[in-house]
Amino acid sequence: MSEYKERLYWHIRKIVISHDDADDVLQNTFVKIFRNIANFKENSKLYSWMYRIATNESITFINKRAKQKVLDISEHQHHLAESLQDDVLYTGSDIQLILQKAIATLPQKQQLVFKMKYFDEIKYSDMSEILGTSVGALKSSYFHAVKKIEKIITSN
Repeated sequence: MSEYKERLYWHIRKIVISHDDADDVLQNTFVKIFRNIANFKENSKLYSWMYRIATNESITFINKRAKQKVLDISEHQHHLAESLQDDVLYTGSDIQLILQKAIATLPQKQQLVFKMKYFDEIKYSDMSEILGTSVGALKSSYFHAVKKIEKIITSN
């Protein structure tokens, strides 16, 4: 747990944005990992398996939150990005805030792919294993995400 806690926290935080929500999702992730560790078949790396659980828990959390607030998932993500500057734990610069707001406008899959590639520098092959998507589809999602983000940032 100590070996992966921080890396998983930051992966989750990039998806759910809020520190408190990230802590909750991380806790749920570790509960799920502990309950299912006997089912880990070593077909993939342990970290990839844990990353997949964290990603799925994050998506489930966001979808549940959006339904509770009767919002479209993209509206919820946009609202979270807008609230970043009020978060006392957020230490990013103005350009990072603009980037986070631009990312929030992307479809959920493109957000995930962009964050995993750009921030975490995860290889497409590992990402494919985590997300269960082909490398070609991931490259395409990343390409489209970058183009949309560039367009948003250059218009600011």
